[in-house]
Amino acid sequence: MRKVIFGLVYTALLAGANPALAAGPDILPLRDGDMKKLVVHDTPESTSDAAFNLADDAGTSTLEDWRGKYVLVNFWATWCAPCRKEMPQLNALQKEFGGDDFEVLTIATGRNSPQGIIKFFKEAGVDSLPRHQDPKQALAAQMGIFGLPISVIIDPEGREIARLRGDAKWDSDSAKSIIKALIDSRADS
Repeated sequence: MRKVIFGLVYTALLAGANPALAAGPDILPLRDGDMKKLVVHDTPESTSDAAFNLADDAGTSTLEDWRGKYVLVNFWATWCAPCRKEMPQLNALQKEFGGDDFEVLTIATGRNSPQGIIKFFKEAGVDSLPRHQDPKQALAAQMGIFGLPISVIIDPEGREIARLRGDAKWDSDSAKSIIKALIDSRADS
């Protein structure tokens, strides 16, 4: 009898814990086109506490500094053609939705000269994204970033809730719907 009661209590606790671990709003039905590649986790995953370099030699930071909002972290490199292709789209996404509840955080990983990043951003018209770097790939390695570009969506509690490998149309209606649903979920809570 004790085992049955323990089993029922355990099941009830597990069922009650699931909503607390849920990966935010249901964004699965919003995925279309390139956004179908967005893998939404059943339960949020922890992220890294590795430091990365802020733009313009402003010191270092960690993902923890963006806690409290949804963050789309884009790992990229200047030599990566798909990364370069999607950067203006990420810029447009930041211009439209960036603020207190959402931010696009771009982190150039590996060998990328600050001057090369500045030149590329200027040529591509990217004026709303940060030029942060992870030159030793400490953050990328701890986040399991193998291949570029990879974009990770982090919830306000600092947990990874979704990941997209490869480039995507971040200025598409589907991408905008996903980001809007995330932002709207903040307003509802």
